Amino acid sequence: MEGDSTNLDAAIESLLNVEKQMRLAGDVAGTRKAVIDIVELCYKAGAWKTLNDQIVLLSKRRGQLKQAITAMVQKAMDYIDLTPDIDTRVELIKTLSSVSAGKIYVEIERARLIKRLANIKEEQGKIDEAADLMQEVAVETFGSMAKTEKIAFILEQVRLCLDRQDYVRAQILSRKISTRVFDADPSKEKKKPKEGDNIVQDAPADIPSLLELKRIYYELMIRYYLHNNDYLEICRCYKAIYDIPAIKEDPTKWIPILRKICWYLVLAPHDPMQSSLLNATLEDKNLSEIPNFRLLLKQLVTMEVIQWTALWEFSKHEFENEKNLLGGALGAKAAEDLKLRIIEHVLLTLCMAYSCSYFALWLSTKSDFSLCLEYLGCV
Repeated sequence: MEGDSTNLDAAIESLLNVEKQMRLAGDVAGTRKAVIDIVELCYKAGAWKTLNDQIVLLSKRRGQLKQAITAMVQKAMDYIDLTPDIDTRVELIKTLSSVSAGKIYVEIERARLIKRLANIKEEQGKIDEAADLMQEVAVETFGSMAKTEKIAFILEQVRLCLDRQDYVRAQILSRKISTRVFDADPSKEKKKPKEGDNIVQDAPADIPSLLELKRIYYELMIRYYLHNNDYLEICRCYKAIYDIPAIKEDPTKWIPILRKICWYLVLAPHDPMQSSLLNATLEDKNLSEIPNFRLLLKQLVTMEVIQWTALWEFSKHEFENEKNLLGGALGAKAAEDLKLRIIEHVLLTLCMAYSCSYFALWLSTKSDFSLCLEYLGCV
């Protein structure tokens, strides 16, 4: 073992002399080859600590070429999955992240390294550490990173913030993504770069497509809006998912989503946006596949008194069945809020159709009087 270590040190020393000659001569190809050879030599010898030391040493050499550092970092990244244990892997990622910090020409590599380290922290149950790591990187400023990779990275930041219930930061991060980007046609966006422009790198193979990222984005926003029961925004998120072509082509996917759209429309307080979405949903031909929900929405657009007990008896099974479908249960307060929405509808109907005296009589006999008074702000 001692002889192997001596041979490795001698081989590295020889390559360092070659690297120095190439670097001082300004030979980009020669310097790049020398640093890659050193990295490969350390890997083949299984000398992971030596590899980390050499990466740091090479990056700090006077006048080191950008191309050499880029090649060294990229080559070392190929060995991350080949490390013998998790501690060695984390140490290599941290070394490469430290070397690439503050260097624009390896900013994408650093972002990918940070993401891998955050994944390891998350697997270890350290959600806070993972979220803090991801927030160190502002990928929206990276000119050469593919658009889909940027979006995927930001969505990971949002997800980790939601996982640790940091809703304020999750909202701030989500605003870095414009929803218009999901409606763009990727085939029309590939323009020939002009002289001086950054060359956009291709996204890694594991990055989802733009439409898949759209689905992930709106699912995360549903999680955000659920924490404060913003039913109308939740409905709009489900509507955006519903409009994805891959969803609309598969009834097993769009039926659960259309059910959620209907429920959250019913739960949302009455306002012009809710009314517009309600009428637009009623015109959807797919609603005929779930007739009970069509009938439920019809009752809300018809200005007639709805009896709460009859409606709940009719819809209770469908309401409770949501927990077994896509998206899960409607929320802890959903049943209570549904009753308030029906009362709201009844009050609007009675105000338009009946005199004040009849209105007061109806409140005292047909509905939950205390709830009505609370809704009207009387208590």
